[in-house]
Amino acid sequence: MRAAVLGGGPGGLNFAISLKLRDASHDVLVVERNKPDDTFGWGVVLSDETLGNLHTNDLVSSKAIRDSFVYWDDIAVHYRGKVMRSGGHGFSGIGRKRLLNILQDRARSLGVEIKFETEVAPVDSYKDFDIVVGADGVNSRVRAAHADAFKPDIDVRACKYIWLGTHQKFDDAFTFIFEETEHGWIWVHAYQFDADTATFIVECSGRDMAAPRL
Repeated sequence: MRAAVLGGGPGGLNFAISLKLRDASHDVLVVERNKPDDTFGWGVVLSDETLGNLHTNDLVSSKAIRDSFVYWDDIAVHYRGKVMRSGGHGFSGIGRKRLLNILQDRARSLGVEIKFETEVAPVDSYKDFDIVVGADGVNSRVRAAHADAFKPDIDVRACKYIWLGTHQKFDDAFTFIFEETEHGWIWVHAYQFDADTATFIVECSGRDMAAPRL
């Protein structure tokens, strides 16, 4: 079977790996518009359940991912000068770039062909393939071109956010911070994803951003 996977993010790469693991004779192509080391965002979080699914699917990439993880068990909520903490949650953080590189290496080792810096063509361009998988993200061109078939239901909300990275440590808990300002509430969630870097995401409502009190 010949398969074209349109999009080389974690989902597309995992799908390609899964196909080759189940039948090494499959001819699998992944098309990705970015360079191998390009990514947008900082660290990502996986739950214990997700890690278990990765382990069941592929021991090799699962071990490489686990070896790169920062682990924590607690959630800490900072609200009006108090910190509320709970344990037993089980989360892990990893840099998005590191995660992509692990999956790219594993896919190539299994014989998957990855074409970087290649824009996804219309689905009709892949007629020589037995299966075409749209893995091109939330703004998927594949889904948009075939909206009548997929019937997507997308609910766009007004909240604004910015995804930052910081060298400040958040290695003891998945941290939520809520601050009330003169312009309304601003909230943060932060977590460590390697020894030196943490994700720091700042959010606020669209209403607060649109009409600040001056």
